[in-house]
Amino acid sequence: MSDEIPDFQSTLAQANRKKMAKPKLVTRLLKLALLLIVLGFATWGYMKFEARWLTVDSIDLPNEKFPVRRSFRILHLSDFHFSDNVPLSYIEESIVLGLRKKADVCFITGDFITTKISDDDFAKYVKVLGKLTEEVPTFACLGNHDGGKWSNSANGYSNTERVEELLQEAKIGLLENERRVIYVKGQPLALVGLGDIWNQRCFPDKCLRKKSEGGSAQNPPTIILSHNPDSKAFLSEHEWNLMLCGHTHGGQCKIPFLGYAPFAPVKDHDYLEGLHTWEDRLIHISRGVGNLHGLRFNCRPQVCILEAKAP
Repeated sequence: MSDEIPDFQSTLAQANRKKMAKPKLVTRLLKLALLLIVLGFATWGYMKFEARWLTVDSIDLPNEKFPVRRSFRILHLSDFHFSDNVPLSYIEESIVLGLRKKADVCFITGDFITTKISDDDFAKYVKVLGKLTEEVPTFACLGNHDGGKWSNSANGYSNTERVEELLQEAKIGLLENERRVIYVKGQPLALVGLGDIWNQRCFPDKCLRKKSEGGSAQNPPTIILSHNPDSKAFLSEHEWNLMLCGHTHGGQCKIPFLGYAPFAPVKDHDYLEGLHTWEDRLIHISRGVGNLHGLRFNCRPQVCILEAKAP
C-alpha cells in the first residue's frame, strides 16, 4: 500500500470557494429583492398617476343601428366616484374636458359617489355638477354605490335619497325605471333610465316595450342608461337601440398584451369598455372618470364623445 501525501493547498482552496459562494448568493438575493421593491414602488406610482390621466375619446354611432334624422353629439360620463381618492377638482377637470367638445346632450351612467358624503362636500359637489348642467342638458341613472341594498352593505347609503337630492339640486334629470321623450337638436329620442341590478332595482318591464308588442318605424330611437352592462341579460326581449353603461372602470387593472382584467366586477368580461354590437343593438361601456382605491393600470380614465350621424 502506497502512502499518499495530502494536497493541503487544494483542500484549502476548496474550503475558501465554499465560503465565498454563500456571500455571493446572499448578495444576489438582496439585489433581486431590492429590484423587486423598486419595481413595486414604480408600478404603484404609475398606477396612482394613471388613475388621473384622463383621455377624451370620440366614437361614431353607425346609423344603421342607431337611426337618427339629425346629427348630434353625446357626452357620456360615468363613475365619478367622489371620495378621498377622487377629489372634486378632478371630477371638475373631467367635466371641463367634456364641455370643450360642445356636446348637445350629456348622459351620466351612475356611481356619483363611493361612500357617504358630508354636508359640506354635498354642497361643493352640487356646484361642480352645476357647471355641467349650465352648459348642456344632462340626464342620469344611478349605480351600485349610489344607495340601496348593495350600497348599504358596502358602507354606503341604504337608499338613494341623498344622491337623488344631489342630482335634483344640480338640475340633472334622473331616470330610474322611467321613460321620457327628449329632443336633441330637433331629433326625438326615447330615453330610458334603469335602476341598478346589484341593488335589485332594475325593472325594465316598467319602462320598455317588448318586441312582441310591436312598434312603429315612426317611433324615435331608444337610448337606455344602465349602470352595469350585465343588465343586458334582462333586455333581450325589449325594444331599444343603444345602451350606455359604466361600472367596469374598463377592468381598472388589465394585464398588458393579454387584455385580462381579473378584478372586473361583471360576469361577462367580453363587455368591459368601448362600443359593441349585441343582438343587433349597440352597447357603449365607458371606462369611467373615477376609480376605487386611487389606482388604475392599463385602462386610463375616460371622457367619451359619441357622434350620432344622420344618413
